[in-house]
Amino acid sequence: MPPETPPPPPLPTDHPWRGQNVLVVEDSIVQRAYLVGLLQQLGFGAILEASDGNEALALLEREGAESMFLVLTDLEMPGMDGIELTCQLTERHLAQNLIVVSARDPRLLEIIESMGADDAEVGLLGTLLKPVRMDALEALLQRAGQGSTAAPAVAAAPDLPSLQELAQALERQEFLPYFQPKVAMRSGLLQGVEALARWVHPTRGMLAPQYFIPALEGSALMADFTLDIVRQVLRHMLDWRLAGLPPLTMSVNLSADNLADRAFIDRLTALVLASGVAPAMLVWEVTETSVMHHLSRSMANMGRLRLMGFGLAMDDFGIGYSSMQQFARCPFTELKIDRAFVHGAARWPNRHVVLKSALELGQRLAVDTVAEGVETADDWHLLRQLGCDMAQGYLLAKPMPAEQLTGWIVHDRRRLRALAGGEGRPN
Repeated sequence: MPPETPPPPPLPTDHPWRGQNVLVVEDSIVQRAYLVGLLQQLGFGAILEASDGNEALALLEREGAESMFLVLTDLEMPGMDGIELTCQLTERHLAQNLIVVSARDPRLLEIIESMGADDAEVGLLGTLLKPVRMDALEALLQRAGQGSTAAPAVAAAPDLPSLQELAQALERQEFLPYFQPKVAMRSGLLQGVEALARWVHPTRGMLAPQYFIPALEGSALMADFTLDIVRQVLRHMLDWRLAGLPPLTMSVNLSADNLADRAFIDRLTALVLASGVAPAMLVWEVTETSVMHHLSRSMANMGRLRLMGFGLAMDDFGIGYSSMQQFARCPFTELKIDRAFVHGAARWPNRHVVLKSALELGQRLAVDTVAEGVETADDWHLLRQLGCDMAQGYLLAKPMPAEQLTGWIVHDRRRLRALAGGEGRPN
């Protein structure tokens, strides 16, 4: 029997769902009545009901997609299950928003979450385990019309640029580093930053790496591009030192070709040594695929970098088929766990297991562990409980230009210390 829900306080009139139409798809009469009651308390308009996916589709075809603000559906139903209904809703554009609920194995709900992450047309607000709580339902509804919380705040570009365009952009110094903080989980203090390239395009605006890095990879321009970013990074590090900021480690990505090229490594290290920045303050991030690209040359160059005192991080750990093998054989000082195993691990048991195993591996090998994609307080508290060293993600800060970092530190110091102290922990 679903739990009784106390009457909520009066709703403000600015809720985006107030007065909107909703369809509840649930084969259990008792559960359907319970969900309808919650939606009525939340101020929805017409609340339609269906007992399975087939009935829901027929009703939606009659009503018209534009009129249905939300479909709230069970996962396990006779006739047509919730997974098939989700696919049908997406293909036929029959609802603006979707919430899926279930009392079954949480991993089945993760299938829906993955569909929503891979295809924005699904319109998924999220998934809920039964019995559905009012606060959890309302939290999902707050996402309506907002899109993903992890969406990059940069403009999209329709096509990859040509090498000629990229060469001109380099010459005009249009590539800039933005910086995303890495926060120590025990203290809430800023521990370091990662440099993430942005292209200030003269007509397209601010472009994220996915709109130009693929065109640079494999070309002779990649070395010059990376060295230009590093040159700017070193200048900002010296400026921050003069401004009185505490010492911060700087993480910079190296491509597969960079990592395998001895001449590039010579140019890179000479640039750093001439700058006055200590090698120990720089961490070169590499992926498993970049190590595998030219294995012997890459490993030799990583050995040289470590002998000079630089840090090395394995980026996106857990994505490749041999991540653990490469991590064990290379002289890494830092393990960065991919967002795919971090975000939502507090809800999904399989992600939780992988995340815990990765953190235990890093701890046993005495390397720093960094979790990427930390977007919610639940993500943060689980990572802290499991002993992760550092966190990076939108819960803490988006990538920002260098001149904003000092202000961010001052503005967010109290909030981050509260997180580290366990404040805001979910009940």
